[in-house]
This record gives sequence, C-alpha cells and structure tokens, in this order.
Amino acid sequence: MVKLSKTEFIATLAPIAMRVRKEGSPLFPSVRLAQNLLETGGVIHPWYNLGGIKVGSGKPNGYWKGQYVRKGTWEVENGTRVDTTALFRAYDSIYDFYKDQDLLFQLTRYERVRKSTTPEMQAEALRLCGYATDPQYGSKIVSLINANKLKRYDEEAAKPDPVKPPTKPPASEPEPLPIPVRLNGELLAEGRLISGQTWVAARVVGEALQLKIGFADKAVTANGKSLPTLLFGSVGYVPIRELAAVHDKAKIVWSAADTSVDIKTTS
Repeated sequence: MVKLSKTEFIATLAPIAMRVRKEGSPLFPSVRLAQNLLETGGVIHPWYNLGGIKVGSGKPNGYWKGQYVRKGTWEVENGTRVDTTALFRAYDSIYDFYKDQDLLFQLTRYERVRKSTTPEMQAEALRLCGYATDPQYGSKIVSLINANKLKRYDEEAAKPDPVKPPTKPPASEPEPLPIPVRLNGELLAEGRLISGQTWVAARVVGEALQLKIGFADKAVTANGKSLPTLLFGSVGYVPIRELAAVHDKAKIVWSAADTSVDIKTTS
C-alpha cells in the first residue's frame, strides 16, 4: 500500500490517465483523477483498483485476469448509509485498471458518460448511470476537479502528439537476429539479438516467469524494478538477462549450437 500526498498521487496517475484518453478513453483525465482521489483517499493499493470496480458478473479479459480482493465498503440504500463488504477486482497495473474500466463504460447504461462534453456533465452522468450510490458522487468529483485544477490534464491530453521525423537505422546496423527463447526447454517466445544482447517481449516472458510487469511512459518495470526498454510497435522489449535477474531462481543458458536461449527455473 502506498499513501501519497495529493500532489504525488496526481503526478503518479496523470500521465497514465492522459495516455488512455489519447487511446480513446471516454473519461476526461480530470474526472478520472478526481474519481480516483474520491475512491481511494490518495492510497494506491497493490491491487490497483482505483475506482471501486466490483467483480460482478464480468468475465476475465486482457486487462483483468479474474483476481479479486474482499474489502469493506459502504452503499446508500433508501437514503441511509449501509456498511458492508464486497469483492473488488484486482489488477496487475494502473494501466490495466483504466483499460478495464473503459470496457465497463462501453455498456449501454453508461451512454451518458460516453456522450458527456464537459467534465461537470460527465461527473454527474457517473451518478445518474449508477456507478455509485452516493447521491453526492457527481458533486464530490467536481469539487475535487476544481480544488486540484485537474482540467489542465484534459487540455494536455487534447493536444496532438508532436510529429517526429521518421528515423532509419544506420546502413551498417543489421536487422535484429531472431532468437528462439525457451522456458525449461519449452519454446516460449522469439527474442531479438541487438548489439550482443537478447531482447524479449517483457509481458510475454515476464508473466511466464510470474513477474508483475508494468508499462508506463514507454518504460517497463518487473516487480517494480525499471528495466531498459526498446519499443517494437507497441510492444516493450527488455534484455532477457536483466528480466531473469528479477526472478530469484531463473538462470539464462545460451546455446551456440542452435543460437537459442533457455530460461531455467528448475534444477
């Protein structure tokens, strides 16, 4: 559990909120950040559920793998607060939570949220669509937006990304050599040999090693440790030796005979 000041909390989440907005999220970053503050009090729990999403009847997807935690909460029933407990979804990262929440907002009941043209309208739409039972939910979100000047992140997310001139690798730089990567003898993925290092897709290999993989600001983390990152399309690649070093039992075995790498986690 990480308890942050409001400034630290917002600074941590804002880049990710703006990123998913640029990727097509219906939520204004200001609304999302204010909702996160309201739902968590500025605490980032290890399960990364920043919006009180319950397990419900939803099925696991690319962002929620079915994990959950049981925790206390409260609802308003017939105008009266009722303390209770519920099962809440648990996520591998803040980004995964935001993307799963966006899937929720594709439901018909959240049409008002998707069509809102201002943060104030969207905050009230969350209440009207039944996201929470608190009758003051919308006004609380608006108050947090104004108190923390969160609309600046809406403006920032609305700006087009700077156009970067296309770059080409030097003519002398060879194409990355594909390297088969095995886990305990079983083919797992295809790595790329670059400048003498084998780079692998962080999420594919990391999750096979049961590591917690994060990706934010074009950088990969494994169990919270930052790793050197190269992007191939939208996929983050990291050096296989540095990724394996995060695992307490993984060893890298290089085979010159067939130009392959085997990750050994068993003796």
